[in-house]
Amino acid sequence: MFISTAYAQTAAATADAPSTLMSMLPLVLMFVVLYFVMIRPQMKKQKDHKAMIEALAKGDEVVVAGGLLGKVSKLSEGIVSVEIATGVEVQVQRGAVLQVLPKGTIK
Repeated sequence: MFISTAYAQTAAATADAPSTLMSMLPLVLMFVVLYFVMIRPQMKKQKDHKAMIEALAKGDEVVVAGGLLGKVSKLSEGIVSVEIATGVEVQVQRGAVLQVLPKGTIK
């Protein structure tokens, strides 16, 4: 009598194991979808922004984080001098440059 009960308990425990694995599958699937929908595009955007910042050159027309449009007049390691009007220059960090505009955009 005790032996048949032990076999019944073992059979019930092994039948429950695949159910545990199947209950974790949606969580793993959600993480994979989250990676491809949110994390991967954000990493690509950061990589493109870094490449744009490194490629800045004197004379480029840029948009700064505060919304200012101007022409790059001086470059140093971490600072960019942007001429926003004739004779008016502001110094901003390289990371504050949001976008490089096509030549001739600013008149």
